[in-house]
Amino acid sequence: MSHTALIWFRRDFRLHDNPALVAAMRSAERVIAVYVHAPDEEAPWQPGGASDWWRHHSLAALEKAIAERGGRLIIRRGESLATLRGLINETGAQAVYWNRLYEPALRERDAAIKSALKAEGIAAQSHNSALLFEPWALQTQSDNPYKVFSPFWRNGEPRLQDARDPSAIPKGDWGGASITSLTLDDLDLLPTLPWAAAFPERWTPGEAGALDRLVEFAEGPVNQYKARRDLPAEAGTSSLSPHLHFGEISPQQALAAIRRQGPVSAQAIHFIRELGWREFAHHLLYHFPQTPDQALYQDKFGRFPWRKPDDYADDLRAWQRGHTGIPIVDAGMRELWTTGWMHNRVRMIVASLLTKHLLIPWQEGARWFWDTLVDASLASNTLGWQWAAGCGADAAPYFRVFNPQLQSEKFDADGVYLKRWVPEVSSLPPKALHAPWTAAVPPADYRPIIDLKVGRERALTAYAAIKG
Repeated sequence: MSHTALIWFRRDFRLHDNPALVAAMRSAERVIAVYVHAPDEEAPWQPGGASDWWRHHSLAALEKAIAERGGRLIIRRGESLATLRGLINETGAQAVYWNRLYEPALRERDAAIKSALKAEGIAAQSHNSALLFEPWALQTQSDNPYKVFSPFWRNGEPRLQDARDPSAIPKGDWGGASITSLTLDDLDLLPTLPWAAAFPERWTPGEAGALDRLVEFAEGPVNQYKARRDLPAEAGTSSLSPHLHFGEISPQQALAAIRRQGPVSAQAIHFIRELGWREFAHHLLYHFPQTPDQALYQDKFGRFPWRKPDDYADDLRAWQRGHTGIPIVDAGMRELWTTGWMHNRVRMIVASLLTKHLLIPWQEGARWFWDTLVDASLASNTLGWQWAAGCGADAAPYFRVFNPQLQSEKFDADGVYLKRWVPEVSSLPPKALHAPWTAAVPPADYRPIIDLKVGRERALTAYAAIKG
C-alpha cells in the first residue's frame, strides 16, 4: 500500500461510482484530490463558454463534497504533467489515479503522462468511468470499427446484463490541508456573456443535482420516454446529458436507476438505446479522430459545394441568434441561447436547415453548439452534426431534408413551444403559427430568410452532384 496517492479529477466530478477514486482509496493510506486546469491541452477543442459555466459550478459542488469528508480539492493551473510532478514532489505521492477521457488530444496527452510517470517510478493508473463499453471493446466480425449504429448496438446491448454495479463512495483518509491551492474563482470560468444569466434557473450542476434529476426521471418520465421524447413543449427527455458529460453521474448509475424500478418498460428501453448512441459517438471519435473537423466520408464530401463564408455570413448570424423567420428554428436557437440546451428533435431541425436549406458547412454549426451547449460533448456533437449533414456514420440520407414547418406542425401542434420562445408569432391564428408567411397579415418584422421549397431544391441539387 502506498502512503499517499493523487486522485486527478478531470471530467468525472463525482464521488459515487468513481472507479479511479475507489482504486486510490483501496491502495493508499492518504488520498489528495487534484484538479489541474489546462484547457489549451484540449486544443483545438478547448471548452466553450457554456461548458466553462457548468465546470465552475460542478467543481464547486465537488469541492464542497470533498470538504464535507475532511478533504480538500487542490486546484492548480498549468501544464498537466509539470503540475502533477510538482504535486508529487510537494506531497511525496507515490501514485496517481485518474479516469479516462477519449478526445483525441487528451488521449495523446494522457498516454504521454502515464508513460512519463511510470518511467519516474510513480504508479499511474487510469480507469473507465464515463462509458458502458470502452471505445475499442466492440468490433465488427472482421475486427473493424462500426460505422452504423444498429449492428453496433446489436453487439453491445446484450452486454448490458454484465454491466458493473455502481459503487458507493469509498471510505478512506483525505489529505491536502497544507497544500497550496488556487481558488475556483482564480480560474475565471464564469463567462460575462448575457445568456449565462438564465442558466441557474434551468440547471443544478454537480453530483447532487445529477442524482436528483436521475431519480426524478427514473421514477416516472422514463416510462413515457418514447411517446414524449420528440415533443419540445414537454419535459419528456431526461436532461441528463450535461450531468453525464461532466461525469456527475455514470451511465452505469443511469442504467441501475432504471432497473431498480422493476421490469424495464418498452418505453425505457428507448432511453437505454439513447445511452447506446452516446457510446456509439465515443466509438466513432476514438476510431476516426479526424471527424470533429472532417467528414467521415471526406473523399466524397470534400467536393461538396458549400456556400462561401462571405456569401453566408448574414444567414449564419441570423441562424445563431434565432432570427431566421422560421419559428421552430428560431425557438430552438433562442432556447439554446437562453438555457444552454436545446431539445433533441429541434437540434435535428435547426441543423438540417443550416446544412441543407442554407448550404452552410456543418462545422459552423458544430462550433456554435460547442460554445453554447452545456452538454457540449465532442463525440456527440460531431456525430450529431455529421448525421444532419449526411456526411458521417449512420447519416441521414442526402435526400432527407427536414421541412421545419411540417416538423413543427407534427411535434408542436398547438404551438406551445413556439409561443414560449417566439413572441412574434404568438398572436397568429393556429394554422399560421408554424408558417407565419402564410398568414393573411404576416408579422411585419418577421420574415423567413429563405423560401423552404427553393432551399430544399438547391440542397438536393448540391447533394446529387456528389452522390456518385
